[in-house]
This record gives sequence, structure tokens and C-alpha cells, in this order.
Amino acid sequence: MTEFVVAIPARFASTRLPGKPLLPIAGEPMIVHVVRRAFEAGAGQVVIATDDSRIAEAVAHHPVTVCMTRADHASGSDRLAECAEQLGWSDTTLVVNLQGDEPLAPASGIRAVAEALAQSDAPMATLATPITAAAELFNPNAVKVVAAAGHALYFSRAPMPWARDDFARDRETLPAGVPFLRHIGIYAYRAGFLRRYTDLTRTPLEAAESLEQLRVLEHGYRIAVQVAPEAFPAGVDTVEDLARVEAWFAAGAS
Repeated sequence: MTEFVVAIPARFASTRLPGKPLLPIAGEPMIVHVVRRAFEAGAGQVVIATDDSRIAEAVAHHPVTVCMTRADHASGSDRLAECAEQLGWSDTTLVVNLQGDEPLAPASGIRAVAEALAQSDAPMATLATPITAAAELFNPNAVKVVAAAGHALYFSRAPMPWARDDFARDRETLPAGVPFLRHIGIYAYRAGFLRRYTDLTRTPLEAAESLEQLRVLEHGYRIAVQVAPEAFPAGVDTVEDLARVEAWFAAGAS
């Protein structure tokens, strides 16, 4: 099996849910559930990248590495780049970026993104899942990706690819045979690329779409794309999401 590290960026100062990584789910802080998912996936090392000692304390009794980072990072990728330096990862180390608000992330998906990177010469990989409903395709909060030969061509909040003739007749039904894909926001990087990433300047398409991954494409790097092997539940962004995840655990799901 591919050897990989899971790094979990975890900020306390979430705008919509302050202290989000520490919110209780089934009697444990959310971050503990995320850590458990990482180990279930087979990570050789699990790193918590945080700027808050309260989050570090919440995982103190778990076999994780805590990397205390600066508080001014613009993104989770920037935070992990600091960890790459602090922890001395080799340039070839495979690092999976698992968000600290993903307590339902399936182990198979975490492994899949690491495998996608290992099997590609791209410096970065991510996951996608088929879109089966027109409402999702036309929802700007659902990020779409168009891929070819296993690599991303573009990410967008707009519906794509655009089935010109079919959508001229009907936008309520998805035409058959068109590879509509929703992007899943889990990434894997080679640690050497993480170090380079921090030097990449913000780009026009990234700013327009508010999608960090477009910076990578605009600077000429490739991103490998793998279809997730199973459903990848949404993370926790709102109080309603938190209730959904709590109900999932209460129902005895795993």
C-alpha cells in the first residue's frame, strides 16, 4: 500500500462556527473523529496543523504529531507548507490534506487520493464524484471539474461541461453520456510541491471563482483527478451540518 501522511489543518477561528474543530460529536471533539478517519485510512503519520493550543490539547492523548503554525496563513495548503518545513518531510513524501471539519471522510477516499498521486507524475491530486441531478450541476456552491486522461482541465462553480444542444432544449434533466463531475475538496501533494506552492502568486481565475486549486493550474502544474470509490459526505460548515453528522453517529453508522 502507498505510504502517505495525513495532515489536518484545523483553525479555531471559523467565521460561521467558532471553535469548530472542538465542537462535540457523539461525546468527542470533531477533530478526534477526523484523526480516527485518517488512521483508519492507513496513514503512516497524522499531523494536526493548528495555531491554537486548545486544539492541540484536544488531541494530546492520541498518537498524532501537533504542528503549531502561524495564525496568518491564507489557506490550509499554506499551513501545511509550514509543517513540511518544521517536520522536515522529504520532497517525495505524499501528504494528504484532510480538512478538520470532515468527521465522515471515508477511509477509502483518503487512500484513493494518495494512490492517485502515487500513480501520477503530477505534483497534486484530488477526488471527484459523478453528478446525477441537474440542480447540483447548476448550483454554484457545488464545484465542478472537467478532467481528461486522469487530470483536471478546469474547476468552476459554473455548470460544465456545457451540453449545448441538450441544454438548449431542457435544463431540468442531465443528458446521458456527459461526464459531469463534482469536485471533492480533499487533496494530496508531494511535500516538495507544498514548499513551492507558497511562492505561487494569486491568479485571476482563482480570484474570480474563489477556488484555490485554479492557482495550481494557472501556474502550469497538473492536478490528477480520481473518482472517489464511495460516497464522500459533506463536511461541517453550519449548525445544520453539525446536527446532520450528530444524527449520523446516533444512528450507529460507521
